Amino acid sequence: MKFHVICLLLLLACMYPSLAQGSYENCCLKYGIEPNIKVKYKAVSFRIQETDGGCNIPAVVFKFPKKTLCADPKKAWVQKLMKRLK
Repeated sequence: MKFHVICLLLLLACMYPSLAQGSYENCCLKYGIEPNIKVKYKAVSFRIQETDGGCNIPAVVFKFPKKTLCADPKKAWVQKLMKRLK
C-alpha cells in the first residue's frame, strides 16, 4: 500500500512541471527593424500584444505571407501601417 502511494506522489510530482510549461503565450520578446516599403505593402493583418499575462513588452505583431514582425507601437510607421490595414 505504501509503495502505491509513493508511486502516485512521484507520478504527480513529475506531471506538475509539464503542466506549467503549457501556459506560455505566443509573445514578442523584442522589436524588429522597420521593413522596406515593398514589404510593408504585403502586410496581411496585425494584432496588438498587451503587457498582461506572460508578455512583457507592448507590441504590434504584423502578419506577412511568409513571416511575422514585432514592432514598437510608438513608432510612426507602425501607426501608419495599422491605419492602412484597418
